[in-house]
Amino acid sequence: MTGWNAELNDARLHIVSGKGGTGKTTVAAALALALATGGRRVLLVEVEGRQGIAQLFDTAPLPYAEETIAAAPGGGELRALAIDAEPALLEYLSMFYNLGFAGRTLKRMGAIEFATTLAPGLRDVLFTGKVKECVGRTDEHGRHVYDAVVLDAPPTGRVVKFLDVTRAMADLAKVGPIRGQSEGVVRLLHSGDTAVHLVTLLEDLPVRETLEAVAELDAAELRPGAVLLNRVRPGHLPARSVAAAAAGRVDADRLRTGLEAAGVTADAELLDALTEETVEHAVRSRAEQEAEERLAAADLPSVRLPELTAGIDVAELYELAEILTEHGVGRSR
Repeated sequence: MTGWNAELNDARLHIVSGKGGTGKTTVAAALALALATGGRRVLLVEVEGRQGIAQLFDTAPLPYAEETIAAAPGGGELRALAIDAEPALLEYLSMFYNLGFAGRTLKRMGAIEFATTLAPGLRDVLFTGKVKECVGRTDEHGRHVYDAVVLDAPPTGRVVKFLDVTRAMADLAKVGPIRGQSEGVVRLLHSGDTAVHLVTLLEDLPVRETLEAVAELDAAELRPGAVLLNRVRPGHLPARSVAAAAAGRVDADRLRTGLEAAGVTADAELLDALTEETVEHAVRSRAEQEAEERLAAADLPSVRLPELTAGIDVAELYELAEILTEHGVGRSR
């Protein structure tokens, strides 16, 4: 596995997915900050209704509007948007069918909730349609409003279905605005302007889901981006010593000598405890090495992000963004 591929910086839509619990929202936010570094304007979008972005940046719940939530190093600007199905549908009706008044009537009748419940895929169509509009929006000079859009997408178990539901809608709608809009979304998602990044931990289940997601993305002709290894813990043993220690072979005399050299008197109880901890650390390190070797089979760019023991707040987001920047995220080729 190589580091961040500079070609990924050419993408205008960065979709971030991962197994639940891997920290995909945190990584999506850090990626958006990294992409905004150096004077760029980036939009961070969420679609799951959890207000995860607001929680990360310690702000009030986001409305259905693009709001500035952070400044990036070098004069960049990060905006955020929480897409909700109901206002997205009202906007869609107004934009493509000039049915603003009718949409408000439908809202009062509860028809919008009924429609999106009856056809759950409609929500995903509305979400991806709004993302496409943000990616393609230009100002009065014809320049893109956003240098990049980062989408905190659903988990890996359903991300391909989420991204490809619009293709099914395009097949159903033969003519009219729905057909044209759907085709535009499909073109964007299946183009070089889009990359789907996968967040994982170096653990069996997240790695397995990541590899399955890569295969599903390839089958759907969606472009996998980078594998973002989150919460990577530092190794404290030389690589040559991991296998032996994991098998329980720890030299207690050498351990005692090292402690005494550091001015620590080592009794039998302390040595036993340190030996047990060394074995546990080695077992975990070996499992993580094996997980990373499995991921290498996907032959995708990767970036390692450290475990932050203090937890995640805005300062830690900037720290993660700086690490991503150091690995080449956002740099022009």
